Parts: sequence; C-alpha cells; structure tokens
Amino acid sequence: MQYFVVMIDYGRRGREAIVDPEITRREVISRVASGEYNNISFIHEVADSSVDDITAEILAEAAVPATPAPDTDPQARRFDHARDLRKHEVA
Repeated sequence: MQYFVVMIDYGRRGREAIVDPEITRREVISRVASGEYNNISFIHEVADSSVDDITAEILAEAAVPATPAPDTDPQARRFDHARDLRKHEVA
C-alpha cells in the first residue's frame, strides 16, 4: 500500500496532515501546483513499511516558484516614511 502525507503549517493555528490513500502522486503535484496545498511543511511518501521525504521532488515537479517573504504593510511603510520626513525636517 502506498499513500502520501502532506503536512500543512497554519502558523499559530497549528498544523494539518492530509492523508488520503486514494490520492496519487500526480494528484498531489496537481494540488500543489494549483495552490490548493500551500504552506507545506513536508510531503512524505509511505510505501509498505518505509517513509521517504519527497517534499523537494514534489515542489520541483509542481514548478512552485520560490516566493520572497511578504513585505511589510504598504500603508505602514508610508506612515513610517512620513514620520521620518517630519523628524528630519529643518525648523
């Protein structure tokens, strides 16, 4: 028997392991590529009595681009910039 375990990390809200023996490797790749599975901690392939970490392989096959960390809030950035301008203003 072979199945896949996809661990999704929700941050402070915890983690969720998605385990469905009927999902194939192709379906896992499809779900990763479509964005249905995001914030993936790991993907394990369980076959008979062995477990393999295939996270890098699946992400490469799904061609998931490396996304940079989200930037700060644009509005907060504007407020900080305005404050800096006021601070350095010549009186």
